[in-house]
Amino acid sequence: MAWNEPGGKGNPNDPWGNNNRGNNNRGGGGNQPPDLDEALKQLLDKLNGMFGGKGGGNSGSGNDNGGGGIAGMLTIGAAIVLVLGVFNSIYTLDETERGVVLRLGEYHDTTGPGLNFKVPLVDEVIPVNTTGVREIEVKERMLTEDENIVEIELSVQYRVSDPVAYALRVEGPERTLVAAAESALRHEVGSTEMDQILTVGRNLLADNVQLRLQNYLDVYQTGMVISTANIKDARPPSQVKDAFDDVQKAKQDKDRFTNEAEAYANSVVPEARGRAQRELEEASAYKDRVIARAEGEAARFNDLLVEYKKAPDVMRERMYIDAVSAVYTQTNKVMVDVDGGNNMMYLPLDQIMKNMPTTSGSADNGRLTDDDVSRLTDRVLEEVRSRQTSSTTTRREGR
Repeated sequence: MAWNEPGGKGNPNDPWGNNNRGNNNRGGGGNQPPDLDEALKQLLDKLNGMFGGKGGGNSGSGNDNGGGGIAGMLTIGAAIVLVLGVFNSIYTLDETERGVVLRLGEYHDTTGPGLNFKVPLVDEVIPVNTTGVREIEVKERMLTEDENIVEIELSVQYRVSDPVAYALRVEGPERTLVAAAESALRHEVGSTEMDQILTVGRNLLADNVQLRLQNYLDVYQTGMVISTANIKDARPPSQVKDAFDDVQKAKQDKDRFTNEAEAYANSVVPEARGRAQRELEEASAYKDRVIARAEGEAARFNDLLVEYKKAPDVMRERMYIDAVSAVYTQTNKVMVDVDGGNNMMYLPLDQIMKNMPTTSGSADNGRLTDDDVSRLTDRVLEEVRSRQTSSTTTRREGR
């Protein structure tokens, strides 16, 4: 028969001591619930017996029963305290945590991951995650160096490098970090123009904020190290966004016109410098040519002077012929002043040349050769002599 089977008379396995309960109740039924007071007293008697106390049976007096109950309660309490003490003296930390141990409120030790022990009611352990990367965000409106308002969103990632400083040096480390981040961001934004913040200077701004924020955290001894600081967004306030867009378009137009002007200058200036250099080189070449020609003429004159001294008449006639030849090649009409006469002699060279036979070379290129010039000179001299003769004859007949 099972120990909890109702009506089980004389069952030694009944922990509630209900061996004779079924006979004492009226009706002889065994379905009545056990008496809790009696069951508790029997449990205390058994515990007292285990720890050397006196039983709480019918043989004892009322005082003995009260003393045994108190002793049993104290024993149970001591056992419970002992179990709780052992349970509270053991704690574990995972691989990402370090334990800051306070003994009577004062720092005592730092424990590593794994199973650790502490003194109950004396030691307090503060677990600190030292490997995980945490993140905070700061959203503020700030004034720039050029007195414009900009909305900044800053994201800061950090980790704990010193668990003792993180747990004990600063009250509310994350609040301190947020305040320090706002201060560092405000300082850097206030030292930067709005255009730089909104365009190419955003990365530089984030780097400067990270350096300044880390300096603040080191001074405060927070035990935190900044991993990254990133400017997530930077924009003008929504109330002035349209006006700001107009300003940005105007600046873009300005930059475009500036670039076009620089491109034009870059194309014109080298060309002008090239022309100037060409003019300088041409002037230098002309100078050298004139000097060389002058030196050549001087040398030729010296040579002619030597020959002129040897035969003046011949050289004079030859020089005259050369001069006339040079003049005839440049003109088609000649005016001659006749000695002893009052009239100017007119020689139409173009007509004379038409009537004078030319060589094949002069006919091909339209220029006179040396032979043509010599024949023309002779023809002109003959014409001059004939006119001088006719003029002399006319004057004599008139007389």
